[in-house]
Amino acid sequence: MADLSVRICGIDFKNPIIPASGVFGYGKEYEQYYPLSELGGIATKGTTGAKRTGNLPPRVAETPMGMLNSVGLQNPGIDHFIAVELPHLLSCDTVILANIAGSTPDECAEVAAKLDSTDVHMIELNISCPNVKQGGAAFGTSCTAAAEVTRAVRRATKKPLVVKLSPNVTSITEIAKAVEAEGADALSLINTLLGMRIDLRTRRPILHNNMGGLSGPAVFPVAVRMVWQVANAVKVPVIGMGGVMSGEDAAELMMAGASAVQVGTAIVQDPYAPLRIIDELNAWLDANGIASAAELTGTVRPW
Repeated sequence: MADLSVRICGIDFKNPIIPASGVFGYGKEYEQYYPLSELGGIATKGTTGAKRTGNLPPRVAETPMGMLNSVGLQNPGIDHFIAVELPHLLSCDTVILANIAGSTPDECAEVAAKLDSTDVHMIELNISCPNVKQGGAAFGTSCTAAAEVTRAVRRATKKPLVVKLSPNVTSITEIAKAVEAEGADALSLINTLLGMRIDLRTRRPILHNNMGGLSGPAVFPVAVRMVWQVANAVKVPVIGMGGVMSGEDAAELMMAGASAVQVGTAIVQDPYAPLRIIDELNAWLDANGIASAAELTGTVRPW
């Protein structure tokens, strides 16, 4: 059996497979299937300063090779997360990445400051949220806004800070370098691509919010391309995600430059997907005579 352990920002992961934020909640629903300790880590549901009810339904829809969602960051708020959800998560013997979000840099910083006094292992900052101070454009779509929110959160916490990048940009590398310069310890990408479907019978968008985030196998080639570009543009570690459905997909993202891999839509289809992907990655490493998962990172040989 290959050595599946990886190390990111001084944190040791048993293996590189992490359920992505949003699809896994706080893990409780999945404990009936397997011990959460078998996972490399867990990226929690995105948490904001105050409770959010999310967008009106319908807010999830299947698409060819993926799904659209516009859940709208439904969550119970940071105080509930710290008091109720985090203690159990920290007892699960796996790395916890607390995913946070907000409508302003100040809100993101306040959430991070509250987490700074907890034992959570890492903070993952979602910069794909609309910035209400800049007309509703996502933080992650401009270097200036991405840098501003990263700087505010960096000042608020000493925890390892992972910044989750939006793919809905012209140059992902420029955004990546901007947040690295403001103190990001690692980057995770890609978040969902903006998409839309229409119900031909009603002539209305399938999602009540009209547009939503596209995830699943359809976005995997985009994820591989962006992970490769970013990994070659920054010095901090990269956590890859976007349409990973198999152990070979995980190996491919790691070759592109990822140190670990998050899994999202696959879990919606199959709750056992993370364990299957861990086993498939191990089998692929063994079959190819590779002693450790960490050896894969950044080994692609471009033409």
